[in-house]
Parts: sequence; structure tokens; C-alpha cells
Amino acid sequence: MNDLRQIPGIGKNIEQDLINIGYDSVASLVGQNPEDIYLKDSLYKGFQEDKCQLYVFRLAVYYSENEIHDPEKLKWWYWKDKKYTSKYGSDSR
Repeated sequence: MNDLRQIPGIGKNIEQDLINIGYDSVASLVGQNPEDIYLKDSLYKGFQEDKCQLYVFRLAVYYSENEIHDPEKLKWWYWKDKKYTSKYGSDSR
């Protein structure tokens, strides 16, 4: 287990999904666009995952970029219809 599993909503399977597409740590998610992560994951697998996976990726990037976390934003469903704008200029709808 690496530090990806410290992110709420990321268990063994999503951890492996992220590793498969080049994200092997919380730090590797900083500045990333969750939509791009979702697209890479879909291309790697050859099919589009349920949109819940995108919401977890939004949560994961939020988590990676913030030291203090709003408890509501640590729930994947919070990100269902939220636009995520990275502190580093990337954004996701």
C-alpha cells in the first residue's frame, strides 16, 4: 500500500487504476486535471468507467493540493456536479 490510500474513497482497486496510468503517490496528483485522469483511465481500460470514478479523481486532486481539508469535500459525492479548479491552473467540470 502506498500513500494514495490515505485519500478518502481510494481503496485497492482505484489505487491500482491510478498506478496503471502513472500516478503513484498523492504528490503525483498535484496540479493534475481530474477529467484528464478519467480519460487516461478510460483509454487504459478500453472502456469508460462509471462517472463516480471521475468524482473520486476530483476528490483526490483536491486532497493532494490542500493541507487542510473541508470534511464535505472528502466525500466523493460532493464532487458529482462541482467544477474543480486546481490551485495550479488546471480545471475540471
